[in-house]
Amino acid sequence: MRSPQFNGETPPRIATPHFHSTLSVQKLRRFNTLILVFRLVAFCFSLSSVVFMLTNIHSDSANWAHFDAFRFVLAANGIVAVYSFVEMGVSVWEILKGNTLLPEAVQLWFDFGHDQGFAYLLLSANAAGTAVARTLREGDTCTVENAFCVQSYISIALGFGGFLFLGISSLISGFRVACYIITGSRSHLY
Repeated sequence: MRSPQFNGETPPRIATPHFHSTLSVQKLRRFNTLILVFRLVAFCFSLSSVVFMLTNIHSDSANWAHFDAFRFVLAANGIVAVYSFVEMGVSVWEILKGNTLLPEAVQLWFDFGHDQGFAYLLLSANAAGTAVARTLREGDTCTVENAFCVQSYISIALGFGGFLFLGISSLISGFRVACYIITGSRSHLY
């Protein structure tokens, strides 16, 4: 059978946009909402850790600023709180607009790399803080200023909570990268 002709020419092919079912759009929105929740929780834990460490001044001898590891805990949690806050904004953008802020491949690799890097930063900072807190507990500082040590423990524990949720975000980001590599688009995640 001959194709229809228009004035002796075959009609031009019209590129049809890629079909997105309502179901896949809903799944993508739920997936992005899940990422937003984990980033929100990581932000809350990291910010709480910063607040607890910053307010951990009980005397001239018991001050968080006198210990390098506690300054590292404060800095790492502060960096992760800022990063998580920015990534929450990016997640909200993706949920509302249905596309990434940066080009898709760049955004996925950016999220994955930074999630992993900052999770390792938190882990190392809180591990260093734990070592100093244990040393202080064995010395005279925690017998004289028990509130200082308790508040240090709370700050470090909150930092480990931030690590946990940032680590889960890193796993989800890795899943998104793997799906993108396999399918060429994040819209085919499921």
